[in-house]
Amino acid sequence: MSATSRPTARAVRTATTSGRVGRPRAQGPSASGLPPREQVLAAAAELFTRNGYAATTTRAVAERAGMRQASMYHYFAGKEDILATLLESTVEPSLAFATTLLADPDADPAPRLWALAARDSELLFGGLYNLGALYQLPEVRGERFAGFRGAREALKAAYGRLLALLDPGADAALRTDLLFGLVEGGVAVAREGGGRTAEPVARAVADAALRFAGCGPERAEAARREGERLL
Repeated sequence: MSATSRPTARAVRTATTSGRVGRPRAQGPSASGLPPREQVLAAAAELFTRNGYAATTTRAVAERAGMRQASMYHYFAGKEDILATLLESTVEPSLAFATTLLADPDADPAPRLWALAARDSELLFGGLYNLGALYQLPEVRGERFAGFRGAREALKAAYGRLLALLDPGADAALRTDLLFGLVEGGVAVAREGGGRTAEPVARAVADAALRFAGCGPERAEAARREGERLL
């Protein structure tokens, strides 16, 4: 995603009702039924994106989650650990999906690119909080965030592999960066507009990814239909 916003794109690393931290399917800290660990993540997602990471204390996170600060340390070593968990959760679901899509080397890359961009965009757009905005924090360069950075690079490489199959050309690295930026940046622009829902945004971004990869109208339409099936 570095794009305008995997910062804004890998949007929300908040807790979900299923107990999983996920970009888009997040629940706020006041949601009922969340386990304590997920309450902490949801509270941190809200406070980090609203007040800023540096300005948010672990005490504030614990209070927002409705627990004692000492109890919070049962789940996380500290604020850095919470942030790393949130950020990792913004890329890992898409990376897992990309791995599945790339398992068959003979499959048509166009539907797979469409499906990956759609799934990734929906995840990025659908969360309550814009955790992607935290991607560029100086703290994220630290060792604790190596897992997040590695997963994000692996996801970008998956986009690059599909792009190379569709439209091989010079400067593959730059083209991959641009495609990755298109997805993250497209989601960022859509979030700023307001009043939109995740599904149409995801499909619009996926359509744009196919156009970037050089697919004409007829091939793009066929890829879209097959991509829907892959989703």
